[in-house]
Amino acid sequence: MNRRWLALAVLCVSIAAWASAGRAGEFDFSGFVAAELRIFPNDPAFSDQQASSFSPSLVLQPEFRYEWNQGDDRLIFIPFARLDANDDERTHFDPRELNWFHDGGVWDLLLGFGKVFWGVTESRHLVDIINQTDGVEDLDEEDKLGQPMVNVNLFQDFGTLGFLLLPVFRERTFPDDDTRLRGPLPVATDKAVFVDRTDGPRIDFAVRWSHIIGDWDIGLYEFYGTGREPRLVPGSGSKGQPVLIPHYDIIDQTGLDVQWTRGSWLWKFEGLVRGGQGDRFGALAAGFEYSFFGIFATAADLGVIAEYLYDDRGDDAPETPFDDDIFMGMRLALNDVQSTEVLAGAIMDRDSQSSFFSVEVERRIGENWKIEVESRVLFNVPQSDIVFGLRDDDFIQIRLSIFF
Repeated sequence: MNRRWLALAVLCVSIAAWASAGRAGEFDFSGFVAAELRIFPNDPAFSDQQASSFSPSLVLQPEFRYEWNQGDDRLIFIPFARLDANDDERTHFDPRELNWFHDGGVWDLLLGFGKVFWGVTESRHLVDIINQTDGVEDLDEEDKLGQPMVNVNLFQDFGTLGFLLLPVFRERTFPDDDTRLRGPLPVATDKAVFVDRTDGPRIDFAVRWSHIIGDWDIGLYEFYGTGREPRLVPGSGSKGQPVLIPHYDIIDQTGLDVQWTRGSWLWKFEGLVRGGQGDRFGALAAGFEYSFFGIFATAADLGVIAEYLYDDRGDDAPETPFDDDIFMGMRLALNDVQSTEVLAGAIMDRDSQSSFFSVEVERRIGENWKIEVESRVLFNVPQSDIVFGLRDDDFIQIRLSIFF
């Protein structure tokens, strides 16, 4: 944690301590510890990658919550730590959340490390931009680093206005040079380049309007600052070896997310327009989820999901595999005592016919244990595809967690 992060954390704790002085509060402690194992059934595609088929790790995520002022003020600290046997970059610590939150009735304020999620679609979280992706955790880009922020929300009859100041930019994490899921070349994060950036500190910002109108849930935002997606540019490492160097650009992005709920139907749309990485481009993810309740005269519910992904970015923007793709999936909830759930889906490129299949299964064991099984598999990937370097990195992941 650098000095700016530390200063922000100290400021957050100091404000909370000052505000709660002399007032009774309520403290809560919870979290989980997990043992995780990744199994790679195929040999690595590149000779400089580790050949081990098994990659174990340990995860710890405690949660500290302190509330006072009848719940209008809250201090949260949720650190995340992983110890990985094979990937030094995956062994890391991150303050997912460390913030003071105040509820002022018609407004609220969050100061510190926070997590903000925007979006409605299942296959790709297109408009979600505030938090940086924790790239060493998984391929689905759903794990995010904590983002230092000042977040103010104003609640009005015409909707909610949110304002975010983001004083510290966090670089994306990538797997180590010799590990699986690395891709064709290692990423030299120590050589990261910040394009069109002054020498002094930079503050990114975003403003968002959101509102529920009948069956419609709508969000619209504008973001200006350092793009979370880096361009990976070929270069040379410290020993002259070929590497990919992250280039971070200053971008402006307008995003829209809409969900229409109608009976058993959820119709979803996410779209964006971005400038600052070559020609201004647009992208969208849109589709539906239809739920069958009480299937086969049981308590189980089945959701069927279909989405279309499109992206017309040019060569000067970060590469994406989701330029013209179809996603089909299903979500099964048994609604049993063990909270058994299954999420499965596949994304197919309409041009190359390459496919990415994913399945996630989770089930509670007793009161405090949970087992999760995930699998990621690539099919029929041509050499021209951006994910060709991961063609032999299919894996199964098993996680056993105990909650406290």
